[in-house]
Amino acid sequence: MAKIRAFAALRPAKGLEDKIAALPYDVYSREEAKRVVKSNPLSFLAIDRAETQFPDSVGTYEDCVYDKARDMLDTAIENGSFVQDSAPCYYLYEQTMNGRAQTGIVACASIDDYLSGVIKKHENTRVDKEIDRIRHVDTCNAQTGPIFLCYRNIEALDKLTRQQKERPAECDFLSDGGIRNRVWIISDEESKKTIREAFAGTDRIYIADGHHRCASAVKVGLKRREQFPDYTGEEEFNYFLAVLFPQDQLMVMDYNRVVKDLNGLSAAQFLEVLGKDFTISCEGKEPVHPARKGEFGLYLCDGNWYRLTAIGQPDGSDPVKSLDVSFLQDQVLEPVLGIKDPKEDPRISFVGGIRGLEELQKRVDSGKDMAAFSMYPTSMNELFAVADAGELMPPKSTWFEPKLLSGLFIHRL
Repeated sequence: MAKIRAFAALRPAKGLEDKIAALPYDVYSREEAKRVVKSNPLSFLAIDRAETQFPDSVGTYEDCVYDKARDMLDTAIENGSFVQDSAPCYYLYEQTMNGRAQTGIVACASIDDYLSGVIKKHENTRVDKEIDRIRHVDTCNAQTGPIFLCYRNIEALDKLTRQQKERPAECDFLSDGGIRNRVWIISDEESKKTIREAFAGTDRIYIADGHHRCASAVKVGLKRREQFPDYTGEEEFNYFLAVLFPQDQLMVMDYNRVVKDLNGLSAAQFLEVLGKDFTISCEGKEPVHPARKGEFGLYLCDGNWYRLTAIGQPDGSDPVKSLDVSFLQDQVLEPVLGIKDPKEDPRISFVGGIRGLEELQKRVDSGKDMAAFSMYPTSMNELFAVADAGELMPPKSTWFEPKLLSGLFIHRL
């Protein structure tokens, strides 16, 4: 049983949503974040990345940075930039990109469901990346960036969502990239009961994106339990901010690979080696978008695109080995290019599909890299299969767009 509960969100004051809501903190470098905040001081990125308020001589992870984030959030609440709803609610959050909409339920998920495996993960997390968000959440006493969760469609929730969206939206604005964002408040008791009971009837919810933010939120909750040993389990620190999407609402994009060198091989030699495991056709200057599983695009330093089609079939009984990203790693990246650990090897980098195949070609044509692989996207069913098996995907297996905005909903602990 999943415990997904309503909460009284702290939200931007009416009319400030488009000024405050911002892309997640981790999509920006420090320099990029500084530019965004300079152009829009109301951007929530100023709180998410409070080092933007200091000279570069101040480290990103110094105590004063987290203290500044708390002070800025407190000030924004005091001056009315944020307003807290008077009672616990659920919310609908719709994002529309390039004519395609996805609608999720904004709520709080249980840290106990994460610990027990009801909320399933498919990626490992790194402690060093967790520490920053642990300190941010703990110091601000608030979760500011929602975790991206998904679930297999539940008809009662599909029906409720359709009905709720017949009402005018609470807010409706465009964010970066022309993405339309709309929010509805679900406050009536009957609808809240429908949501609560629908999720109570499922024992599997999946983290789509935000593994580090989720792990950090859980660790803050566990820290608070140690501080308050008489906790009942109902305190807000036992829950974390999430947006839950039904499976059919989501689109996974490709997550492509770029390598700096060919491990001593020439382009011709590399193609010859690949010929043992792939049929290869040269497509010239035409970028290759893989059309199915087992198909890969390759842009080489010889200025040509190639279509690679796997000759052998991966082990279908193993949900990890059957992934295209695993096949490429096991057949090419490690044995041919010597990239044993893609998480650590500086010779490989990853490019989200939102940037297009032009970015792959640009990277190779610049001379900084020698080859780029375009991937067929991992499917939601593959993600579910890996998580259900208790396994982990290789790094950078999935890329979701659009990104959930931070600062649009805040959960105070």
